[in-house]
Amino acid sequence: MIDPSIDGQAVDRAIEADAERAFAFLERLIAEPSVVGAEAGAQGVMAEELERLGFAVEHLPIPEDIALHEGAGVPSLPYDGRDDVLGRLGPEHGRSLLLGGHIDVVPPSEPELWTSGPFVPARHDGWLYGRGAGDMKGGLAMISLAIEALRHAAPEAITGPLHFLSAIEEECTGNGALAACLAGQRADAVVLTEPTGLDMLLAGVGILWVEITVTGKAVHAQSANMAVNPIDAAIPLIRALRAMEREMNEHVDDPALDGADHPYNVNIGAMRAGDWASSVPALARLHVRIGHPTAWTASVALERVSVAIDVAARENPWLRDHPPHVRLSGFRAQGHALDPQHPLARSLADAHEATHGTRPEAYGLGSTTDARFYVNQFDTPALCYGPAARNIHGVDEAVELRSIVGGARTLARFIANWYADTDTVS
Repeated sequence: MIDPSIDGQAVDRAIEADAERAFAFLERLIAEPSVVGAEAGAQGVMAEELERLGFAVEHLPIPEDIALHEGAGVPSLPYDGRDDVLGRLGPEHGRSLLLGGHIDVVPPSEPELWTSGPFVPARHDGWLYGRGAGDMKGGLAMISLAIEALRHAAPEAITGPLHFLSAIEEECTGNGALAACLAGQRADAVVLTEPTGLDMLLAGVGILWVEITVTGKAVHAQSANMAVNPIDAAIPLIRALRAMEREMNEHVDDPALDGADHPYNVNIGAMRAGDWASSVPALARLHVRIGHPTAWTASVALERVSVAIDVAARENPWLRDHPPHVRLSGFRAQGHALDPQHPLARSLADAHEATHGTRPEAYGLGSTTDARFYVNQFDTPALCYGPAARNIHGVDEAVELRSIVGGARTLARFIANWYADTDTVS
């Protein structure tokens, strides 16, 4: 059902008229390098935008003991001065909706390889470039554009509480979204505008981050033949992780990932060792991200990784006597899935079809989003729907500007329908 009380053409005209303003807002967000620990500048821009749109704005702190809660990740930095930003609009009671996403971005990959600086927004051929443009500040601009259009063309459409959440730490722990949930900032349904190419992302795998420390024997390089280089010693451990990856992908049994190609990936995201070419390092640290089956808890995943590392170490004379150390270092994310036939998914798909003439694809990925908290721990339907992006987490990350417009058209209709269709059970 699409709410017949709103004039879709008027909403579309308002979106087109406001698009440039939304793009300029996105450029301001991109210019703020909101890597983990430095989110405050971008959150300030978000708060200003929410206030301009008429939201009451609140800063939500992250409890220092957040890691004790189920599903939380292991923090790498203190939370003092690092808050979520929440906007509230509409009446206090009635059917509710939460829109939003994350403000944090991953560090720029090799800045010298970017066409322009990673935090210098640049437009070219209909795309806006910059770190976070796609993942996922473009989605935040899409929400702003949709709400602005409703304020102009259908101000009566929002008949219940509407929340707009900008969370921190989605890229490493999810603790920002979890903290908001624990503080009671939830709704009857949640839409996160991650970059989905205007399709619906409904499921994700489990994700575990670990740090593996390998001890070597440090000497001057002139005696390297008598030393143990921990970089070399790490190679059989990497082989063991690759074998674990192959084993997981031999039998993919997540129904929500049916048809997904190689959903479980082990990634050596960073390796740090040594500080001088003429010295054999004493330590090597591998920072590893493991995508694992939904059926595994974080504890099971950690046990599987630890066993794989232990078995490989016992086959190596040096590592047998100097066993590697494995510790948690970020994500402890459980896999999640929303039924494609859930009323939330159908309502969003209806709005997309009314806007674009086709049904969006519903799919799962070998990754995770903050949607998992709502689905798994708070019995709240949640999905992701956002603009088209390319090179996320890579060089010259970009978002397609017209997809922000197209997504805002869908989202505006969905919002109006969500509040009008009171018979649908959420």
